[in-house]
Amino acid sequence: MPHDFPAILGDVQDRLARQDFGDARIADYIPALATVPDDRFAMTLRLVDGREYAVGDADIPFSIQSISKVFALVLALRSCGDDLWQAVRREPSGSAFNSLIQIEQEDGIPRNPFINAGAIRVCDLIASRFANPDRSVAEFLGQLCGNREIRIDNEVYLSEDEHGNRNRAIAYLLKSFGKLDNPVEDVVRAYFKQCSVAMTCREMARAALFLANRGTGTDGEPVLSPLENARINALMLTCGMYDGVGDFAFSVGIPAKSGVGGGIIGIIPGEFSVCVWSPKLDQRGNSAAGITALEMLMGAIGRSVF
Repeated sequence: MPHDFPAILGDVQDRLARQDFGDARIADYIPALATVPDDRFAMTLRLVDGREYAVGDADIPFSIQSISKVFALVLALRSCGDDLWQAVRREPSGSAFNSLIQIEQEDGIPRNPFINAGAIRVCDLIASRFANPDRSVAEFLGQLCGNREIRIDNEVYLSEDEHGNRNRAIAYLLKSFGKLDNPVEDVVRAYFKQCSVAMTCREMARAALFLANRGTGTDGEPVLSPLENARINALMLTCGMYDGVGDFAFSVGIPAKSGVGGGIIGIIPGEFSVCVWSPKLDQRGNSAAGITALEMLMGAIGRSVF
C-alpha cells in the first residue's frame, strides 16, 4: 500500500514542534555554527523513482560537517579500491569522534573512516590523488545533487581553521606513526573545507540517493558498484552516528550519517534517501530532533533495514 509521504512528513513536523529536547544544544565549539537559529527544521525524502517530498526549511543551506565524510570515502574508494582498507579499519569506535586515545593504542590506523582520525586519513588519500583536494568533495556533491554551484562556506571554514587544534593534533599523531602521506597542514585544510560545505536538505537527499539505489545517482549514472554501495551502507549502519550508533540502530534501524551542523542523512535501500536538519545536538553530537524525526518516519511507514 503506497504511503502518503506529504501527510507523514507534515505529521512528523507537527509532533516535533510540541516536543521539548531538554539539554540539546547547538554546536558552539565552532563559533560560526553557534550563530544558526536553533529552531530550524527541515526534512526531505527522495524516492528512487524520482518523487521528492519536503517540509520545513528544506531550501536553506546548512553546514554539512561530518556528513561530508561519506562522500569523501566514496571518492577515496573509487580511486584506491580495496587498498583503502589498509589505511582505515571498519569497526565501530565506541569512543568520542575526536578521540586521540585509539590512534595511540592502535598504531595510527583509525578505527573507521567516520571518526575524525579516519576522515583525516581519507582526506590524505584524496590529497594524493586529486589535483584540487580542497574542492574535490564539494565538486562531487555538486555533481550528485545536480547543483554545480555547491560552495564551501568560507566563514565556517575560517572558524574551523582557527579552532581546529584538536584535529591538527589528530593529524600530527597520525603523521608520527607514518600514516599520513601529505603535509599535515595541507590535509587538515582539505578536511576543514569538506566539512564547511553548505547544502540544503533537499540537495543533501538528492546527493545521497545513490546509496538507496544500488550505486546509481539521480542522473542515472553509476556512482559505485552495487557491492561497494552495500559496503558504504554497512559502514553507515555500524559507524555513522558517532558513539550513539547502537541506540540509533535500535530505535531507527537504518544506515545513517550525522554532522554537528545538525544534519542527518538516512537510507532505506531500494526505496529512498532522507535528510533531516535541526541544529540542536544531543550529548553525542547528533541532532536531537533529527533522530526523533527519523524514528517517527520509520514508525509511520513500518520500515527499517531489519
